[in-house]
Amino acid sequence: MKESDLIVNSDGSIYHLKLRPEEIADLVLVSGDPARIGMISDHFDTVIFRRQNREFVSHLGTYNGARILALSTGIGPDNIDIVMNELDALANIDLVSREILPEKRSLTIIRIGTSGTIHADIPVGSFVVSSHGLGMDGSLNYYAGLKEVTDSELTQAFARQTAWPAHLPVPYIIPGSSDLVEKLSGAGITGITATAGGFYGPQGRQIRLNSSFPEMLPALARFQHNGHRIINFEMETSSLYGLGRMLGHRAASICVLLANRATGHYTRNIRQDEERLIGYVLDKMTS
Repeated sequence: MKESDLIVNSDGSIYHLKLRPEEIADLVLVSGDPARIGMISDHFDTVIFRRQNREFVSHLGTYNGARILALSTGIGPDNIDIVMNELDALANIDLVSREILPEKRSLTIIRIGTSGTIHADIPVGSFVVSSHGLGMDGSLNYYAGLKEVTDSELTQAFARQTAWPAHLPVPYIIPGSSDLVEKLSGAGITGITATAGGFYGPQGRQIRLNSSFPEMLPALARFQHNGHRIINFEMETSSLYGLGRMLGHRAASICVLLANRATGHYTRNIRQDEERLIGYVLDKMTS
């Protein structure tokens, strides 16, 4: 592999995450917000190290006897592209010889996030487990393996029912790891999570600029196919699911709802809601 393709720092760590292969864990808890990593590691029984490079904060520790890496991704599918590829390189590539290891290591990666629902009847503070990620940003179209990991029936039904505009990126719907989704699903609602490439226009918000698809939110809220419906909006899940499947890692995403886009309501209990979610995931994944 070219040095410009797989960049390794002088200390042997991977370029953006600043981690070495021995510094990761089989269980990785990822969060968009760097501040949430400290909230996760505050629950740890032991903390082995804390590190930060740019928006990528890493805390390695143990909880209930399990070795866990808590890692911030920063916001957006572009950052997930960095995190997933570099985690996989740490797990499955010899960073000295730049050769792929003969035996592949599969990581378990759980996203602990925040999001907003598009349904008036779902209250803020609820937990949503993502059965699938709906990619509306187009980032995974750059990978040759996308077709193999996409649920083509759901994707085609989505494009047809929403009359998805040709000027927007081609969407795709990708399932999470079914065993992890089932393990976490007792928390509340399970459904499709829509992943956008931005917070404002790409999620249908209009501040001073008008949307090129003003009917997007109602179209997403109406979508139903074989019992599946779209529950919430965020900015990471579809890339996590797609890259996880293409690279051979298990992934699930669970978010607490901070906003209701249908009613305009926003929670006043952000910290408490995040703490509840963190505690739930840690106990579920280590029991």
